[in-house]
Amino acid sequence: MKLATLLALLFATAWTTAAQTEWQAPDPATISTFEEESLHHSQIMDVLGYLSDVYGPRLTNSPNIREAGEYAVKTLSSWGLENVHEEPWGPFGRGWSNELMEANEIAPRHFPLIAYPKAWTPGTTGPVTAEAAYAKIESEGDFRSFHGRLRGKFVLTAPLRAVEAHFDALGHRFTDQELEDLAQPPAAQPPIDNAERDRVRAQQQFNQKLLKFLTEEGAAAWLEPSSHDGGTITVMVGGPRDPKDPMVLPRVAVAIENYGRILRTLEKNIPVVLQINIANKFYDNNLDSFNILAEIPGTDKADEVVMLGAHFDSWGGGTGATDNAAGSAVMMEAMRILKASDLKMRRTVRLALWTGEEEGLLGSRAYVNAHFVDRQNKKLRPDHAKLSAYYNMDNGTGNIRGIYLQEDEGARPVFEKWMEPFQSVGMTTLAIRGVGGTDHVSFDEVGLPGFQFIQDPIEYETRTHHTNMDVYERLQEADLKQMAVIVASFAYMTANADELLPRKPLPKH
Repeated sequence: MKLATLLALLFATAWTTAAQTEWQAPDPATISTFEEESLHHSQIMDVLGYLSDVYGPRLTNSPNIREAGEYAVKTLSSWGLENVHEEPWGPFGRGWSNELMEANEIAPRHFPLIAYPKAWTPGTTGPVTAEAAYAKIESEGDFRSFHGRLRGKFVLTAPLRAVEAHFDALGHRFTDQELEDLAQPPAAQPPIDNAERDRVRAQQQFNQKLLKFLTEEGAAAWLEPSSHDGGTITVMVGGPRDPKDPMVLPRVAVAIENYGRILRTLEKNIPVVLQINIANKFYDNNLDSFNILAEIPGTDKADEVVMLGAHFDSWGGGTGATDNAAGSAVMMEAMRILKASDLKMRRTVRLALWTGEEEGLLGSRAYVNAHFVDRQNKKLRPDHAKLSAYYNMDNGTGNIRGIYLQEDEGARPVFEKWMEPFQSVGMTTLAIRGVGGTDHVSFDEVGLPGFQFIQDPIEYETRTHHTNMDVYERLQEADLKQMAVIVASFAYMTANADELLPRKPLPKH
């Protein structure tokens, strides 16, 4: 009995901060202040116009993102934020931009191709007129069959695929049932399928060998069909960003409808002639990239920090509007609301806009390494103990519907209180599960409280994510304003809480 009592006492004293602290719901007057500021003085759509229309797309280390960074620094400074600056990190690699893209079929009939060059690939050094050729290359053994037959040609290697009709709307908001399902603990995952993992790895290795083969054969360009349809094209990386790596041939992502027309014509033994003119440019003068930082200093707990962040970079097909000018503008607007409202905050609130996210969370990981954890020596830096939370925004333009707890059960009672004023606008769900693929992971993986908001998917995966349709017109103004008010409230409450937010145990690795 004595041992049982002792264990109970030890368990009680080790209970989380969440259980020890009476977490308060936000003051309605504070929320009203934020809502009034957003309603009457919002800058969010103006910022989005600059980030997407004027400076987008914002490929990391491109001239576009550097100009966009200068704009963000100037704008944040004009709002009265402090310590606004770019913080370099690197090396990242060379910059790249597309200056011109013209693609047409000129025989047997003329029509323009919907097509985009892949990032970090070269151009064509002027207009090139050449035949299209379908090369069915499915294994290394097929290289021998096509050796010497592809020089100077526009090569297609992917077979035709079926394009189904769309019977469901591309846009979507979470239903009550979907949110309820999301709130449940995730089902047990099946064991890793080693055979499938090996198949994917083998395909990736083969694709690199195919790229090398087509380059060495002197093909004019490699034409690749989009995984989307309806003129929507996924446009991502196609070549190396390390200037020491060998150059590859031009690679072009083509609308599946155009790709299909070319390939079906070739299958009829009718020659197809294309004319393509691509001007791409590389920038090797600065191989480092940067993050953008800005602050509102705290009062009596100014050495402790609350962070808001979003990735600032994008791919090159569209203008990076929903991925992720939306997240960047929301976080900027939340900071503007906090500053303009002139409500005192005990902790410092810091904004971070990351670059290099699309290439593997590179900017946020560099920041975490520099400020919170020395990964090389596997030691925590002093500021690791002073970060209360990091809130991330990177799921498009849709309303906030809740938060992924990232398996931090201690945060549940906190966020339940803080969500109360926003239940009427749809923020109702706490999901214990974690999500990956964006910058809060850089914090979570080193034991820092990092959270991603649950957002309505709208058209994110179906239309805009990494595509040429990621443009200003797909943004939803009312949703974005809702998001900014909620983020401002969570930052304010985190900054003024008596305690830091509860944390999960440090990861063993």
